Amino acid sequence: MIKALRVDERLVHGQIAMVWSKELKLKGLVIANDEVSSNDTQKMALQMAVPSNVKSIIKDIDGAVKLLQNPKASEMNLMVLVKTVEDAVKIAKEISTIEYVNIGNAGKMINEQKKEITKYVMLTDNEIAALKELVEIYPETAFQAVPSEDKVLASSIIKDQKL
Repeated sequence: MIKALRVDERLVHGQIAMVWSKELKLKGLVIANDEVSSNDTQKMALQMAVPSNVKSIIKDIDGAVKLLQNPKASEMNLMVLVKTVEDAVKIAKEISTIEYVNIGNAGKMINEQKKEITKYVMLTDNEIAALKELVEIYPETAFQAVPSEDKVLASSIIKDQKL
């Protein structure tokens, strides 16, 4: 069961390892990123941040989709982590069984012109377009850094900020 698809440019870090993994009772993390999947050093660093009771796998986006389409994936509580909204859209288009789509932390590491959406999310024009597409696929897509914060629906941000 895919408990959450989360956009977080840091991928695995303390909030994921200590807070989200416990809140969602995760059995596994699927880290979906084309660059990281081909970089052994980054893969090793990310896997070291994953709690020992949570399995992790790092795949490119296409490999992650294939993995998530496998019926065995539905037997585990999984969180899928991607760096960008555009990557989230690629996965959302192929996987219709995601319980929660979460935009947690994005855009701080991008040097392109971007718009501040929330305290933790800054998006380029292309990412804003991808966000709109993601909301069409998963209308309950929400901004939420940690589970203790209120969810803010992306659709309301799009409407209120006239994105």
